[in-house]
Amino acid sequence: MTPSKPKFDTTKRYVRICKERPDGFIEFEFAIGEPELYVELLLSTKAFEEFCTKNNVIFLETNANTGSNWVKRMTDATHKLYGDLP
Repeated sequence: MTPSKPKFDTTKRYVRICKERPDGFIEFEFAIGEPELYVELLLSTKAFEEFCTKNNVIFLETNANTGSNWVKRMTDATHKLYGDLP
């Protein structure tokens, strides 16, 4: 018998805050099932709090060593091209 692969659990939702901006927006990573597979999102503080409550998220540690270097480079490139969007 082959070992079974763990089931992908879509009920688990993860958030890692990347940056709390001075304009009242929060940049964060959001993942479903696996914290390593995420998208970057941007919401106002109030919308972020509602989003987290609605999704019953698990907050992940926020520090410089947790994110992907590729993601950091892409975020930095976006800010260089477009600045902090309103």
